[in-house]
Amino acid sequence: MMLHKPNNQAVNCPQRRILISVSVLGSAGPIRFVVSEDERVAAVIRTVLKKYAREGRWPVLGSDFKEFVLYCPSIPGVEALSPLETIGSFGGRNFKLWKKSHVQKANAATAAAAATDEEDHKRQPIDLKGNNNRSWKTWFNKFVHLTKVSCH
Repeated sequence: MMLHKPNNQAVNCPQRRILISVSVLGSAGPIRFVVSEDERVAAVIRTVLKKYAREGRWPVLGSDFKEFVLYCPSIPGVEALSPLETIGSFGGRNFKLWKKSHVQKANAATAAAAATDEEDHKRQPIDLKGNNNRSWKTWFNKFVHLTKVSCH
């Protein structure tokens, strides 16, 4: 018996699949796998977490994909990728996965550093001759004085 394919059926084109590499913050190396270009970012994060757990990698991340964000370092100026976007729409193949708490800490540290730098510039007047009121020698002497260790 011979089976024939009817001519009136539309032939489905295969979905484009891409090899992506996801680096997890604190892990030894990237996780690589093939994914459809139409796959959502949230599904990719879920897949990364499953593969990460199957491989027994450290540190243990957990399984809640909502606690993580995915970045594409090859796209400048983009914050975290939206979970509803498709992974193929960014054009990148290398991604970074961060836990949201790390992102919030990094943003807070950056904001605090910027505020501290701004306050230091306000407090520390600079002479027109190029000499700062605080010299490196003064700092060094204070540092050495504070770190003296007495020997018995």
